Amino acid sequence: MRRVRGKGALGCGERRGPLLAGRKEGSSLWGAPPVNNTGIAQVLSIAMSANEDQEMELEALRSIYEGDECFKELGPVEFQYRVGNNGDPKAFLIEISWPKSYPETAPTISMNAFFNNSISPAIKQSILVKLLEQVEANLGTAMTYTLFEYAKDNKEQFMQNHQPFNNTLGSLGNESSAEAPNAVPSSKKKEKKEQLSKAQKRKLAEKTDNKGELPRGWNWVDVIKHLAKTGSKDDE
Repeated sequence: MRRVRGKGALGCGERRGPLLAGRKEGSSLWGAPPVNNTGIAQVLSIAMSANEDQEMELEALRSIYEGDECFKELGPVEFQYRVGNNGDPKAFLIEISWPKSYPETAPTISMNAFFNNSISPAIKQSILVKLLEQVEANLGTAMTYTLFEYAKDNKEQFMQNHQPFNNTLGSLGNESSAEAPNAVPSSKKKEKKEQLSKAQKRKLAEKTDNKGELPRGWNWVDVIKHLAKTGSKDDE
């Protein structure tokens, strides 16, 4: 016996008329234009790919530098490497941090660590320029290890013009120059000595002993002569 389907019933794979009314291929269920998810998908794909690449590179760095005291993991995406041994006047520190989209975008490289205070700004800048050239050449790939090893291989070239630099020299120079005008020249402080005549110098020489020293009491006043002179004046 043939079964008659009611008007409200749906067959296999069919949908109700009102929902399909006016629907075109490629449109949404309600007839609105479809949402373009291509851009969002690409962003998510890059982010997921970057995170995976960073995780793999992190594992590799931990494995390569295990036991290396020059390497420090400051954070999950921040690393530090000392190029040169402790006590080496040409040693320096490099810090590299990864942005979210690394390695598709460049890492951040810094030489602002306190350890580098004895290196002049010009030398540090020249090292950063060389490292950034390597970043451009390796963009899109894991490059932290490459940058650290490049710095190690070129350490002598980077530091060939290095002279110990003291950040406090400038401030000390300013202080000394500021205080200089207040100083009184030593020549002005000296008092003029009494000038002796030739006759006085001759008499003074006659009174000195064989050592060139004056005898004790050479400049004492003869009391009797002095009183005799003053007395005669009083009588007058």
